[in-house]
Amino acid sequence: MPCGSNMRAVYPTFLLCAYGFFSNLRPLEPFLTPYLMGPDKNLTETRGFVDVLRMLSTDFLQCYKCRPLLAWSLWWALATCGYFQVINYAQPLWEKIRPSHHNEIYNGYVETISTLLGALAALLVSCLPVCWALWGELTLCILSMLMAVCVFVMDMLKNIWLCYCAYVLFRTTYMLLITVATYQIAATLSMQRYALVFGVNTFMALLLQTLLTLVVVDSAGLGLDVITQFFIYCCYFAAISLVFFLAGLSKLASRKRSEQAVPATGRAETESDSPPISATRSCL
Repeated sequence: MPCGSNMRAVYPTFLLCAYGFFSNLRPLEPFLTPYLMGPDKNLTETRGFVDVLRMLSTDFLQCYKCRPLLAWSLWWALATCGYFQVINYAQPLWEKIRPSHHNEIYNGYVETISTLLGALAALLVSCLPVCWALWGELTLCILSMLMAVCVFVMDMLKNIWLCYCAYVLFRTTYMLLITVATYQIAATLSMQRYALVFGVNTFMALLLQTLLTLVVVDSAGLGLDVITQFFIYCCYFAAISLVFFLAGLSKLASRKRSEQAVPATGRAETESDSPPISATRSCL
């Protein structure tokens, strides 16, 4: 294919990705000005652009040094990228499995049910008896693997009703986890840093989605059919699950070593002086 044809194929994709990115920045606008002009920044309208970048980079490093924040932000970016890909290309997959010109379809009902159940899951997050500070990584591992299984069922079984059910479960699981991730990130930050961290997380998610679209979907890349695309998305969520499985094992091993290193009497005194883990801000 001539070079000019490749450029013409990439250009519409670039415009769509740019539109999606900038449209997602709008919820951050109310936080941006207070963040940059707050008393801790000492920034006025006359300060230079270099000063702004220096302050942002300093705050960026301070925020992402916190391991829990880094872990939840990493899941946010990776999972949101895959989530957008699945919901954006679910309709073509359903059309492939059950063509609309031959059968009655229920796609709109499925989207409605998945949205309502996702909202219900987000509301019920506080009822979950999980200490996210201790079990957060392993919970992300298990539920990310559940999302991978849902995508696998949608892709491989070729049954439209199983596909619908898997899609509803996929969206519900994501909405539950993204609510937990939002809370866990916000609990470790002052309000002035919300725009920075949530903006960076959203930017990384959209950047990864753009790269994934260019490589997997666009004709300038691999240009794969929708069945193969969903198999790649299944492997993508399985890889996310593996990352957090290793992170969870590492955290538990580190915790066990630290407990063994503390003498029994010292550990008892430390536990008596500290608040119970269920009362900390890290647990919902």
